[in-house]
Amino acid sequence: MKQGRYSWLVGALFLPLCGQAQYPGWQQQADYTMEIDLDVATRRFAGSSEIRYTNASPDALNRLYIHLFFNAFQPGSSMDVRSQMLPDPDPRVGARIAALPPDEWGQMRVESMQVNGVPVQAMAHEGTVLVVDLARAVQPGETAVVALNWTGRVPRQIRRSGWMNREGVEFSMAQWYPRICAYDQDGWHPNPYIGREFHGDFGRFDVTIRLAPGYVVAGTGENTASNSLETGVWRLQADRVIDHVWAADPDFVRLESTTARGTALEFVHEADSAYRAAWEALPSYTAKAFDCLEALVGPYPYPRYAVIQAGDGGMEYPMATLVTGHRSLKSLVGVTVHELSHSWFQAVLAFNESLHPWMDEGFTSYATEVCFNRLFPDPTSRLHAEAYSSYIELARSGKEEALTTHADRYKTNTAYGVASYSKGEVVLAQLGGVVGADVRDEALRTFYKDWAFLHPGPSDFARSVERTSGMELDWYFKYFVETTEKVDIAVDQVRFLDDSVQVVLRRNEEIPVPVDLLVVGHDGTRTAYHIPIDLQYGHRPLGPEERLASDWRWPDVTYTLTFPAVGPPQEVVVDPAKWWADVRRENNVWPAPPAEGKAKKKRKK
Repeated sequence: MKQGRYSWLVGALFLPLCGQAQYPGWQQQADYTMEIDLDVATRRFAGSSEIRYTNASPDALNRLYIHLFFNAFQPGSSMDVRSQMLPDPDPRVGARIAALPPDEWGQMRVESMQVNGVPVQAMAHEGTVLVVDLARAVQPGETAVVALNWTGRVPRQIRRSGWMNREGVEFSMAQWYPRICAYDQDGWHPNPYIGREFHGDFGRFDVTIRLAPGYVVAGTGENTASNSLETGVWRLQADRVIDHVWAADPDFVRLESTTARGTALEFVHEADSAYRAAWEALPSYTAKAFDCLEALVGPYPYPRYAVIQAGDGGMEYPMATLVTGHRSLKSLVGVTVHELSHSWFQAVLAFNESLHPWMDEGFTSYATEVCFNRLFPDPTSRLHAEAYSSYIELARSGKEEALTTHADRYKTNTAYGVASYSKGEVVLAQLGGVVGADVRDEALRTFYKDWAFLHPGPSDFARSVERTSGMELDWYFKYFVETTEKVDIAVDQVRFLDDSVQVVLRRNEEIPVPVDLLVVGHDGTRTAYHIPIDLQYGHRPLGPEERLASDWRWPDVTYTLTFPAVGPPQEVVVDPAKWWADVRRENNVWPAPPAEGKAKKKRKK
């Protein structure tokens, strides 16, 4: 990132953070200078790394943990065992690791290591994690120079990484290098790799790749003048990123364009005539998606972004994404917009996706829905409807797990997916009904501006929304993040009493929420009420035609609204805008709609 461009991002690390909960005032930095020699015929590689690891923590570190992701792709690995024990394994994995022939196993081994020039004597390869005991601790404030020599083999492409994906791309090089595990205020995060997503420290990457002449390489960072199809030597450089990815294939073709703000865009795909039209149309849509995302969240801080055909579906990395490319235009745009949206959340805010996957995936899904809808408007659908439906279905099934569940520990892939993607999206969407849509959107932009490059967590986002709205929202985040309690607000009774109407609402589940109520009078007039809850100490901005009712106290299971009327109402509707993921929306309307069974019977007549 050039100095002076979006200077607030450069200064974000130095903001005063008194009273802010997640960020402790320090974070580690890991700067990588790496070289890899890859034999494309045998898929074996040898690499070397110099990692300048700055210990900004107050702790002396007498141990290092280093990820060795490729070791997951061996029969009997934690990833293999975990996949086979789940009742609903990811079909891309299933039992495929167990069935790999030995020459297609993934391997990564550190052959030698020095720290500050002193050879390391005590290191243990434990699956996908290398445990390193240091003769001398890395002291607070010290920058240790960690030098590694490593070898291995690229596995058959199964999940994200690997050789020869189902579309014929030869090398999808994700999680391809020994990477120091994250260390933060919660300590080390040496999670064995089972296929979930990643958490890492920011740093600079200077990567030199050597492979056979004729291969086109694309990935994280800016290409240097030394890149050459003729020599097979490629160099990629990137600053202030948490990870690095690259892909290579001799049949890649490259398209280039720029966004309105001048970000360089690169589109790298197989020269396949069946899908060429979709890929050639993609740059225009991607540039428009950038415009939408920058308006929705904030400026993109990097100079480049690459969309690369590789991997096993879609996976985000800093400055690049790997996506499968045999898609219709709409599908290709959809996966690109989703993975691009991660650039604001996974790459810049850099949530800990092991602990808070719902923040990255949920916020990304929210932004994807907003921007994709602007690219392909559909007046027949409601924004975020699919996320609401998926979440409600799981909540009603009794198999939901709280958003505080560690990403690796969900009992089912379904529970992980719905929680992280759908419920995470719902948490952000529902805030429009709590604080107002404009206030929510302003809070998201403020959060991004204040917390760029700082690894914030849930409490930091909650406080950002509170500061922007001026309301108390601990109730909202406690219920929706830390529990699996649900929303069910029903119209319990409607009574006409001479010159007034009484509407009695009932909370059938545990979560108290502010309620919008629409009353259609006997003469067809429509009156909108907003009923705040006392826990919020405020309410969203109201429109000129909305009426403010008294608070619904959270211990009260029922709430009665009385208003003057000359006759009984025609209809009463709870939450007409459908802000809430109400698990029994059928009881939100009075008179009650006909039962489904009766309705079907009438249709048969």
